Amino acid sequence: MYKFKTNNTSQKIIGTEIPAIQQVSGPSSVKTTPKKTSQVLEFHSSNKWKAHFEASKANAKLMVIDFTATWCVPCRSMEPVINEFAAKYTDVEFMKIDVDELMGVAQEFGVQTMPTFVLIKKGRVIDKVTGVRKEELQKKIEKHRTNMVTHK
Repeated sequence: MYKFKTNNTSQKIIGTEIPAIQQVSGPSSVKTTPKKTSQVLEFHSSNKWKAHFEASKANAKLMVIDFTATWCVPCRSMEPVINEFAAKYTDVEFMKIDVDELMGVAQEFGVQTMPTFVLIKKGRVIDKVTGVRKEELQKKIEKHRTNMVTHK
């Protein structure tokens, strides 16, 4: 686990594409990587994030936000797990936010340790997992997506 520092001294890797991730940024909005079933959205713009978050409040779909950083080794170890969960739980929306790029969003959700996974429904935080805890995250996803199905 790594502590999130607000004074960023890390370097960003520019132009690196991660398979099976959609990137939401700039005027083109969404880019998808073909031939993958994973549906992880990656936000690089506070405005795009805010618009998506506001729109998500209208439905009961479970959202899982992965707060990460390029320099965070434990975060990178959880990346294939998130892609696996996104492919398995297609009724859940998975997002990735780099805390160095969208520091304000990370602060809004009280992110201090990474990786941090925030589970949201109708704009409300309903659960949180910190650290490399695949089984705990999976249990919480299954619990809250089940609640979504039974409490429509």
